Amino acid sequence: MPTPLDRALNSKNLLLGFAGMVTAVAAISIWGGDVLPAQADPTGDPENWTLDEITRWLRARGLLPNEQATREELLERVKANLRIPRKSAA
Repeated sequence: MPTPLDRALNSKNLLLGFAGMVTAVAAISIWGGDVLPAQADPTGDPENWTLDEITRWLRARGLLPNEQATREELLERVKANLRIPRKSAA
């Protein structure tokens, strides 16, 4: 008489579940893990950026924004970390 473990090991569902996991891992490794492309950095004057754009800009640079920070505080942090292009010596 087969035990519950024997029945589980002979189950087609177990085989299909394992095949599905292998397929999912293969698909993720082929696509490089980035299924959705990252959003582009906001452009223009940071004063005109939305709160979402400010927090996205800070997170992209590892400057994890504080959840309780005001828009003005986050904006100051963006301005402090903006890289201003050098003027070429002409």
